[in-house]
Amino acid sequence: MAKKIIETDIKIEDIEFPNLGIGYIDDKKVYIKNTIPGQTVHTQIKKKKQKYEGRFLSVTENAEYEIKPECSMFGACGGCTYQNITYEKELEYKEKIVLKLFKNSTLKYDEKCFLPVLKSPIPKCYRNKMEFSFGDTGKDGELSLGMKKRNSYYEVVNASECQIVHEDIRKVLAAVLDFFKSSEEKFYHKMAKTGTLRHLLVRRSYFEKEMVVGIVTTSGIATDLKELKDILVNTEFECKLKGIIHIINDSVADVVKADEIKILHGEDSFKEKLLGLEFKISLFSFFQTNSAGAEVLYDTVRNFAGDISNKVVFDLYCGTGTITQMMAEKAKKVIGIELVEEAVRAAEENANINGIDNCTFIVGDVLKKVDELNDKPEVIILDPPREGINPKAIDKIASFGAETIVYVSCKASSLVKDLGAFEEKGYRIEKVQCVDMFPRTYHIETVCLLSRKS
Repeated sequence: MAKKIIETDIKIEDIEFPNLGIGYIDDKKVYIKNTIPGQTVHTQIKKKKQKYEGRFLSVTENAEYEIKPECSMFGACGGCTYQNITYEKELEYKEKIVLKLFKNSTLKYDEKCFLPVLKSPIPKCYRNKMEFSFGDTGKDGELSLGMKKRNSYYEVVNASECQIVHEDIRKVLAAVLDFFKSSEEKFYHKMAKTGTLRHLLVRRSYFEKEMVVGIVTTSGIATDLKELKDILVNTEFECKLKGIIHIINDSVADVVKADEIKILHGEDSFKEKLLGLEFKISLFSFFQTNSAGAEVLYDTVRNFAGDISNKVVFDLYCGTGTITQMMAEKAKKVIGIELVEEAVRAAEENANINGIDNCTFIVGDVLKKVDELNDKPEVIILDPPREGINPKAIDKIASFGAETIVYVSCKASSLVKDLGAFEEKGYRIEKVQCVDMFPRTYHIETVCLLSRKS
């Protein structure tokens, strides 16, 4: 194959982690994002780091099993991956992708340890948090509010039809966009450093049905937001509107952060309940984005942990302590470690709300803080960031000699890498369970049960 970039049609024959369709040209394997087996796609191919990558341009021929997407923005919007196939087919592909990672590794396991994938109780309108961006519909186009367009820095696809959020969130988006379209405000252009409108944050509890809205702008905004507050307060929602927050962010980075917070209405937090426990959540709190799916995930973790009565449990990378508190209901003692101080403070507050007094939270890096622990755990829960665990931290975690380790991963390739290190330290894989927390996207959680070899 010539080294220059070429355009051609390719038949997608397989799929690999994370969402890469696989085709062939001149017997060379080509990886093309956001494609599925059975499609023929028009692509621009170039060699990159010893492999061929195709830039998806268009679908020439659909796969036989494709369905009509419910959202007209599918394909242009970067939010979803699988709106064009049934949910059952999506689960089949997700499970296959994770299994392939294990099969292509050097891990030692019995294939019977793989349990059938657990689906989300609600495959539509499930997200309890959305972060929308302001932008334009094209160069010098009209103001837009939604998700970034695929392969674009500034163009934003209007998310008014978004099928992974509740109608209440879509109503907020429509009201906010209409309000600012009638104003003189422009979206913030990070290169030119012009404009004031940055993001819209909406969080809505699935079980408790409470919602908080956050409007993120620069400090240069001239429009009085009282009228917008009144519009939202008088909008009919299924849930209770607990608060409206104005977040000032003058950072040049395209991230949501708060230099200043102004409460325009109500409160800056809301409640959610999971498996009988209550949690106070702010706009910036870490919390699973699929509440109903989180119950399935955490129930899987509890089942894998087994009987923890009168046992000491470590919950490492504990976030806001959701799993920590669930373990504390039966355990003798639970210790959670988390790097983010704000998350730990939230964990302590929620433990107090739930009347749980047998768990302790520690702020700091797991790699360093485990050295300060004097307790000997029988069970260790791991729920690290996407990139997995520092190898030096794995050495220290394994040295505790816990009978059981339950590893929760949102990135299966990181999980497989870390499992190899745990095998070297004397652990074996007992069970693997995929739990779908993110329907219509390529993301999936994987829970793995490890036991210490005799």
